[in-house]
Formats: sequence, C-alpha cells, structure tokens
Amino acid sequence: MAFPNRSDGPAWWLQATGAGAAAIVPSARSQDSKPGRRYRSSRYASGMTTLLVADDHPLFRRALAQAVRERIAVSALHEAGTLDQARALLQTHPDIDLLLLDLHMPGSRGLMGLAGLRAEFPATAVVMISAHEDPRTVRRALAMGAAGFIPKSTDPDVIGEAVNTLLAGGEWLPEGFADPVAGNPDDEGERLATRLANLTAQQHRVLALVADGLLNKQIADRLGIQERTVKAHLTAIFERLEVRNRTQAGILLRSLDQADPSRDLP
Repeated sequence: MAFPNRSDGPAWWLQATGAGAAAIVPSARSQDSKPGRRYRSSRYASGMTTLLVADDHPLFRRALAQAVRERIAVSALHEAGTLDQARALLQTHPDIDLLLLDLHMPGSRGLMGLAGLRAEFPATAVVMISAHEDPRTVRRALAMGAAGFIPKSTDPDVIGEAVNTLLAGGEWLPEGFADPVAGNPDDEGERLATRLANLTAQQHRVLALVADGLLNKQIADRLGIQERTVKAHLTAIFERLEVRNRTQAGILLRSLDQADPSRDLP
C-alpha cells in the first residue's frame, strides 16, 4: 500500500484552487496507481484516522496537536520530539495515516530525514511543517516526497483545512505559494531527490550515520550489522548518488541542510 513516490522525476505542476490553497497535480505517468491515497481516504471517511505530530518545540507541538484535535475527528494522535522518536512510533503504529513533520527536527539533517522516512514508511503521507518558507525549499520538500507544506505561521483553522485535504487523499500548499514554488525550478535538487529515492530504508540509515561522521565499525555497531555489510551498502549508496567517496557524499548532503529561522529569534 505504498503512497506514490513523486521522486521519480520533476514532472509535477502546481495549480491554484478556489479554496485559498494550492493543489499539487501529478503528471499523467504518476496517476496510474494511488493505493496509499485510497487507503488514507477510506480510513478518513470511516473516522479511523491516526496522526503523528513531530516537532522538537514542546509548546508548538502541543498547540499543533490541539489545533488538529479540535478540528479533525481522529482515532489517535501521537507526538514525537525527535526524528528517532517519530521513526519508533511509525514502526510500532503502522496505521499512522499522516505525519506532520518539522523540517528542523533533531537528527533529520534538513530534508534528509524526510527522504529517509518516505523510503521506510511509504504508506504514510508526510506534510512538512516549518518556519522556513523559501519557495525552493518547499519545492525540494515536494520532490523528496512530501504531500504538502504548512508554514508555522498558519492559522489553526487553515491547518484543519490542510489536514482534511491531506487525509482525503489530496496534497496541500498554502495560499500564494503555488506560483513562487513553480517559478523556482531546482533541477539539481530534483535530481538529488531522484537519487535518494533509489536508496533502500537501510541505506538511508547508513547514509545518515555517515553524515554524522561515524566510521564503518561504528555504523555496524549502531545498526547491529556486520562491517562488511556496511561497506556493501556504501558501495551501493555511492553508486546511486553518483559520488566516489564519503567526502563527496557529505558535500552533496549538505545541500539538504536547512537553517532554522526560528533559532535566530531573540
């Protein structure tokens, strides 16, 4: 029941809707099969929806969860303060339909965390939540597999509208974002998204630990696998990312890091 992966190419276009938001409409080749959307939509209609809110700011996380609870009929709503907590909850609760993910979660390394979660949990839709409203960042998040983007400045009623749209099987961008996002092409970012989409969930885990500076033996110990298996994963990762070594991979991955504007506030 995998939610369709839009990282198979940049052939996505944006169209403004009359509802004050923006719908993301896939190219014809992406419309053949959407079992993940049908699954979410049917659970949404039956009132069996399960959500996960992942943000490291406790006050914002609780406020967002409360805003959703007051506007959406959900059977369960989980909260996570780190990317590892979010991953653990997704593993223990495979019925989670929608993840509201902070772009700057500890351990996420910007958009790399999104790419890894989409690879590991393809049936769960992910909407990015961030104070970072740069159109190119939003476009890159969509290319990495996000089903939408919600700025942290969004009115609670609009958040409810966005979550309803996503749970019904749609995609969502805030009003006024469609044209700027469409007008900021990011060919290199979309090529990187395509390469990352070719990695397995375990390869994403290995790559994240490489980005953290761990050596092969440390990665093997952390993941409970043999060192030769780590080397085999790295060979495949470098080939798929079209790099030769850790240094080149690190340079490539740094392009996914995003500074958190909220950290600069007094």
